[in-house]
Amino acid sequence: MAVVLLDVSMCHLGLTSACVWYGIQGGGWCNDVSSCVFRKSSRRGSSNHMERQLQFTGIMSNRPEENPDFYNWNRVKVRYCDGGSFTGDSSNAAAGLYFRGQRIWQAAMDDLMAQGMRYANQALLAGCSAGGVSTILHCDEFRGLFPSNTKVKCLADAGMFLDTVDVSGRREMRSFFNGIVRLQGSGRSLPRSCTSRMDKTSCFFPQNVVPNIQTPTFILNTAYDVWQLQQSVAPKTADPQGLWSKCRTNHAYCNSNQLQFLQGFRNQMLDSVRGFSASRQNGVFINSCFAHCQSERQDTWYTNNSPRLGNKRIAEAVGDWFFGRGDAKYTDCAYPCDNTCHHLVFRGDH
Repeated sequence: MAVVLLDVSMCHLGLTSACVWYGIQGGGWCNDVSSCVFRKSSRRGSSNHMERQLQFTGIMSNRPEENPDFYNWNRVKVRYCDGGSFTGDSSNAAAGLYFRGQRIWQAAMDDLMAQGMRYANQALLAGCSAGGVSTILHCDEFRGLFPSNTKVKCLADAGMFLDTVDVSGRREMRSFFNGIVRLQGSGRSLPRSCTSRMDKTSCFFPQNVVPNIQTPTFILNTAYDVWQLQQSVAPKTADPQGLWSKCRTNHAYCNSNQLQFLQGFRNQMLDSVRGFSASRQNGVFINSCFAHCQSERQDTWYTNNSPRLGNKRIAEAVGDWFFGRGDAKYTDCAYPCDNTCHHLVFRGDH
């Protein structure tokens, strides 16, 4: 049997009036038997291989100079080990694979509530990348754990993985997500507000779930997400001649045609949140950077030179939204207009 354990690191719940659960670690997914068998022997598939300690930075920091609004909250980080954004519920005994993502999620919530999270006056569910997807998929479920008078909100960082066409005209991400849903039996765990009107694979895409989320939610994303650039917009499988190899690793090497294609991706990103952002309860911060995950990195969350929109750093925009200090709807102009970005540049082709 695959080892599927949950390592939960926490501060003492119930000691203050606020509780933040910053979960679920990013770490991608596995969508077929071979990738899942490989994954179960890594830190992303078993607590046997995980680091024993993780540094809390960005939104997890306990220093007011690094995290002004949430530094004195109880903070919990739930390790990511199921490869399905905590949605799986199936098995492949022949391969020794037992997908228990939804059960792990429920067990973690039950444990945290028993330890004092049920007494929180305020709760924020957050996650980055695959954890950002999980945040969106479980947001209303998380809200349902608390009394109606508890302030509960969700923050999805780099979780808007789009159902987009790649440079070869195929939908690489749809094929990939379809493999997850079919292999891991994720369909039963996806929000019924989506599966009642769309197929299950479509409902793994956050763009099809956010229009019906009832809980106040903040979407933090880059318009040129580098993970998606490398894995779903211009993956190697769609670029056999290597025309995108330099652009994939460093945006400065993208030619005019490639940038035009990426501007189309940005437009899709903005369209995917247009209706969502019209709601007063929701927040949006979409900057025109080549990056991925900005809330857990200190340099992008809150420092003197952190990315800004409307002269607001990400931490300030999220804080304004959570505490109702002002409207938090920030959308950047198209690249290359933003000189506050912290772009990610890679060595070698990914």
